[in-house]
Amino acid sequence: MSTEHEQAGAGRHTLRLADKAERGAEQAEQPEKAPKISRQFVTFTFYKARPEWRMLDAQAKLDAKREFVEVFESYRSTLLMHCYSIVGLRSNVDFMLWRIGYGLDPFQEMSARLNGTQLGRYLEVSQSFLSMTKRSMYIDKDNPEHVEDRLHIVPGQSKYLFVYPFVKTREWYGLPVEQRQEMMDEHIRVGSKYRSVKLHTTYSFGLDDQEFVVAFETDQPSDFLDLVQELRESKASRYTLRDTPMFTCRQLQLAECLDELG
Repeated sequence: MSTEHEQAGAGRHTLRLADKAERGAEQAEQPEKAPKISRQFVTFTFYKARPEWRMLDAQAKLDAKREFVEVFESYRSTLLMHCYSIVGLRSNVDFMLWRIGYGLDPFQEMSARLNGTQLGRYLEVSQSFLSMTKRSMYIDKDNPEHVEDRLHIVPGQSKYLFVYPFVKTREWYGLPVEQRQEMMDEHIRVGSKYRSVKLHTTYSFGLDDQEFVVAFETDQPSDFLDLVQELRESKASRYTLRDTPMFTCRQLQLAECLDELG
């Protein structure tokens, strides 16, 4: 590639807009591009009920839960949503809403309406993660279709979901791409041994505190435990800066999650 100084030595160049004929000829020479696939926004929002909620009478709680569910269900046509109970599995979270959509506005609008419900007054957001889908720069040689899968999430296929934020060290990004691909090949080989576990990786660079949000779906929590333990021994694991807090979630209908609040 020539530098600006080399170009100056060869003669001064000026920029101009191509006329319609030139632009038409250039466009005709270029191959037709595949249609652009829209990426998705993803949120994981974790709620905790205040102790005052359990002090309400049964009818007040019933009415409040019904209102909350009605607001939630009104966004079915806009957002892809699943609900998970965490009651008894962590001390600081009761349930989680996993939402997926093509714009940020519906997330905020829905959250504001949920906050305005009777139940919303007794809920605290104890943790939330915002991310987007994106093609991975690393190639899964055994499953190349995963590249396209990264742009569109199909959630809620299993009973359990394991979610956590993920941050790499700065040293990782300083390594040659080939070296990183080699370590990711090992990472992928380990993951391929656990066919019951499906991984959803989403990206948070510039959107939230973490770099990635990883969500694993499975019907067998023991398989996920064994997978994570084996990955700890991989070379790529040396470059993990943070992968906590981790949430173990059980998929239920929203009404069932709310009933477990007491």
